[in-house]
Amino acid sequence: MEQKLYDYLKMIEEVDRSRLNELQDRMNKLTKPKGSLGRLEELALQLCMITGKQRPLLENREVFVMAGDSGIVEEGVSAYPQDVTPQMIYNFLNGGAAINAIARTTGFEVNVIDVGVARKIGSDNPRFFDRKIAEGTKNFKKERAMSIDQAVGSIVTGIEVVIQRNAERRLDLIATGDMGIGNTTPSSAVVSAITKVPVENVTGYGTGIDDQGFVRKVKAIEDGLRLHEPDQNDALDVLSKVGSFEIGAIAGTILAASILRIPVIVDGFISQAGALIACTLEPKAVDYIIASHQSFERGSSAVWRHLGLRPYLYLDMRLGEGTGALLMTGLIEASINAFNEMATFEDAGVSNRE
Repeated sequence: MEQKLYDYLKMIEEVDRSRLNELQDRMNKLTKPKGSLGRLEELALQLCMITGKQRPLLENREVFVMAGDSGIVEEGVSAYPQDVTPQMIYNFLNGGAAINAIARTTGFEVNVIDVGVARKIGSDNPRFFDRKIAEGTKNFKKERAMSIDQAVGSIVTGIEVVIQRNAERRLDLIATGDMGIGNTTPSSAVVSAITKVPVENVTGYGTGIDDQGFVRKVKAIEDGLRLHEPDQNDALDVLSKVGSFEIGAIAGTILAASILRIPVIVDGFISQAGALIACTLEPKAVDYIIASHQSFERGSSAVWRHLGLRPYLYLDMRLGEGTGALLMTGLIEASINAFNEMATFEDAGVSNRE
């Protein structure tokens, strides 16, 4: 399995920047002061370079909600019981969650992938994928969260689900999502392990724990990191020691998008932890990422800084599911339409500065 992962990683190529000067020249000739559309210009050029097209198709859009449970919830780090994870999965499949409402607004299909939920999910919904690696991870405060083979399996699962869907439908735009009660705890552990930012500075209140719960959460993460001493440069070591299956599968989603040269919109804090795993495994993957929003979770800014990315939206969101990622859709469409549909100074007969 590990060899299969490395074979996939070898398939990721650098984003093609050969036409960047040509694309930038067109951008500068549009009927506007140079740079006046701000980061919409940056976004349009990134989309063109990822896809190799001046007008990328944006028709087929899918979000991949990776679901799993974490043994660390035994330490009282969540305000909700673990039973909520399968309950919310059924809610997704019935179309009643926030991600479903926003997906209907933005033209996305919602896929739900069980990579490690602690309960059996029974569903024949075509958008549900049973890829369970185990019924939740172990409590990383006491033992390794998962084996190396399971860590590799979670990443490969994420890669192959996306590749499968692309073969069936030819995807144009991918978004990451997550579901798992207590999963901000392994996310904070992964972020602290890789960025070396102190645990307290990358840990938030998650689903709404009280101050005592926050203290327990920080201590559980600190104890786990002290016990395992994960290697910040070894993504599999970090993921297997203090991560979770859905974080690994999200990393796989990002790596698959990079293989397929499809823009991937990364959602909030749990998805960002997955991005850290993906980009530690293969740094070239970072150029395929569209950084959607600054999560309200405390560690979000540390991740974006580490990856050298800036998010586009600041909405104080912390729901996950892929909700923040999908809100990028309008900006993505606007950036591409402005780049292709605006007239140049010459075409419009408008005098430019020269």
